[in-house]
Amino acid sequence: MGQAGCKGLSQSLLDYKTEKYVIAKNKKVGLLYRLLQVSILTYLVVWVFLVKKGYQDTDTSLQSSIITKVKGVTFTNTSELGERLWDVADYVIPPQSESIPDALCYRDSDCPPGEPVVAGNGVRTGRCLRVGNMQRGTCEIFAWCPVETKSRPEKPLLGKAEDFTIYIKNFIRFPKFNFSKTNVLDTKDKAFLKSCHFGPENPYCPIFRLGSVVSWTGSNFQEIALQGGVIGIQIEWDCDLDKASSECNPRYSFSRLDNKFSENSISSGYNFRFAKYYRDGAGVEFRTLMKAYGIRFDVMVNGKAGKFNIIPTIINIGSGVALMGAGAFFCDLVLIYLIKKSHFYRDKKYEEVSVLRVLAESSQQDGTPEAEEAAAGPGLAEQLEAQHGGGSQKENGCLPGEGLLG
Repeated sequence: MGQAGCKGLSQSLLDYKTEKYVIAKNKKVGLLYRLLQVSILTYLVVWVFLVKKGYQDTDTSLQSSIITKVKGVTFTNTSELGERLWDVADYVIPPQSESIPDALCYRDSDCPPGEPVVAGNGVRTGRCLRVGNMQRGTCEIFAWCPVETKSRPEKPLLGKAEDFTIYIKNFIRFPKFNFSKTNVLDTKDKAFLKSCHFGPENPYCPIFRLGSVVSWTGSNFQEIALQGGVIGIQIEWDCDLDKASSECNPRYSFSRLDNKFSENSISSGYNFRFAKYYRDGAGVEFRTLMKAYGIRFDVMVNGKAGKFNIIPTIINIGSGVALMGAGAFFCDLVLIYLIKKSHFYRDKKYEEVSVLRVLAESSQQDGTPEAEEAAAGPGLAEQLEAQHGGGSQKENGCLPGEGLLG
């Protein structure tokens, strides 16, 4: 048995096995299978390759740089500042944060010199000042006088700034494909930036009118100029590098980022402080402190680039072929379990083969008398015994007293 098993194993190594296919003449299941094939093929071609460009390798590690400038001049005449001409150096100020602490004290040791005050406007001098015989006093503070007033403006100071312009220059680069571009038109005309304005027909002019930007966010310029606000400018680059570089264009979107829905909320609007310093003839230093309610622009850039690559193409095609196999598997389930004649198709698909049947079929193919006798099996002897009364003696295939014609 050991030698026979090893011999059979060695011979089976050269055997070729193939599947048995059963063609089911069922129009409903056939129609279902074709619909699944068409659906999978449509998904693969339209969605994977045309919409999602599954044949491309992508790069989302965008490298970007932003340069912004604001231009515009206006004139104001107020009781606080008098006649004033405002240009870029006056109203474009980086925001500054501040810390104003408390200054209650009972003795001088409660006012360490040089420490800032939580609710004041300067630093402690080391003295605790009391009024009369009161035990509690206030730390003396070294600060600018008079202190800032808490009033809010009733009308915007620069209400006519709608015609100011914002220059936004953006450089991008996709390092995987070594592709670079900018949102400024590549031209040698020096007068281009002096006369153009951004619009649907001129997407490569990076000069935006301030009033237009505010209106694109759905806000009113006079309102946002009075209380301040934060505007987000989104620049998106979606580049198909299988096409010409001129097809890679920036897309802009504008939105209001601060809390504009609650008018009396302390979080709505935007403001910051800045100061102008000067000295008088006696050398005493003065300053003009301004609390500006203005517009803050947050420029955000994102994007991706894609280019043909054979690897993602093969991966997506392989996924589509696998989905085709899943469709055939689903139809098999419907055929052998869900339809009315499922037991019939199940018997045809899954054929049970016993060892005796295999031997019988093999013997019939050999065609020898011994093979035919083996093919008949014990059933033939049982039939003969039943016909002749179950006699117990046999000679040359004949029962006693009877002849058997060959």
